[in-house]
Amino acid sequence: MADVKRMAGVEIKNLTQPLQKGLGSVFSDIAKEILPSWDISLAFVGAAKARALNKKLRGKNYVPDVLSYVVGDKSAEIIICLSEARKQAPDSNLQPAIYNLFLFIHAALHIKGWVHGANMERCERTLLKRYEKAYSNRSRYRNVPSKNGRS
Repeated sequence: MADVKRMAGVEIKNLTQPLQKGLGSVFSDIAKEILPSWDISLAFVGAAKARALNKKLRGKNYVPDVLSYVVGDKSAEIIICLSEARKQAPDSNLQPAIYNLFLFIHAALHIKGWVHGANMERCERTLLKRYEKAYSNRSRYRNVPSKNGRS
């Protein structure tokens, strides 16, 4: 069964594994900043599904790390292939969870109409730096026991 969470304009569907605690609200914050008042569906999929969607949507026969497209007025879908993202994260010197944030930022900027180039890369770095810190701060204390010794 898919793990589904609705976060202030971002609906997250994880078809691969449980979502890492604290990550959903960061995706929501990013979406609010880049695409305010948009409804974003974020789906985490496996390689076979990512390849099939890439073939159907773009006519490309390879496993992408991320796909994004507009589906209606102020409504879009972002699809991240976790296995491919995990493979590509070391090339960017990022941990997989942080690379997923990067992919979400990248996809959201494309939905907004940005194209690859120096301005997009600069914006991605700025946003990733801000949200990587926010995510790290949220996840750092997620397993700290309370006063009674329970998490």
